[in-house]
Amino acid sequence: MGILTFSLNVTLDGCVDHRQGIADEETHAFFTELMDQGGAMLWGRVTYEMMESYWPAVARGDEDAPPAIREWAVKLEEKPKYVVSTTRRDFSWTNSHHITGDLASSVQALKDATPTGVLLGSGKLATELDRLDLIDEYKFLVHPRIAGHGPTLFQGGLPSTRRLELVSSRSLRCGAVAVHYRRA
Repeated sequence: MGILTFSLNVTLDGCVDHRQGIADEETHAFFTELMDQGGAMLWGRVTYEMMESYWPAVARGDEDAPPAIREWAVKLEEKPKYVVSTTRRDFSWTNSHHITGDLASSVQALKDATPTGVLLGSGKLATELDRLDLIDEYKFLVHPRIAGHGPTLFQGGLPSTRRLELVSSRSLRCGAVAVHYRRA
């Protein structure tokens, strides 16, 4: 059985707005490494639509991009992508699959079928999956910024405090810190 890892860019004050992070070659290399380690991506509809509006064009070479960013896009194109949505049924981006039915059993089945693990990259969906005790690890890239606005991590709230243990941390040249926690 694979593990579910929640990974996201986050500012010091918890903002997960993707426009607030540092998007340089080193941060993209960090996320490329994470993606390489896992067997599939898992997103909610809003994140999927944001990703599909840009990354396929980068992978095709229709958008100018530095090498590390293009590498991310090409690998993302081939990676299985699973989407949780109750409002959209058609997902035409390469290797995209719709998660249907009971959320807990569907995501558990995805974990069971993906021994190399699933990488979750949607904040709202993470809140729901954490409530269901399905997230095993958290790998955040904490950016040296205070956004002063939302959306924020677990904005919808959790029923109780999650105790975590630090697995590793490392600083990037841009000042961001990559942190890896596991459920205690």
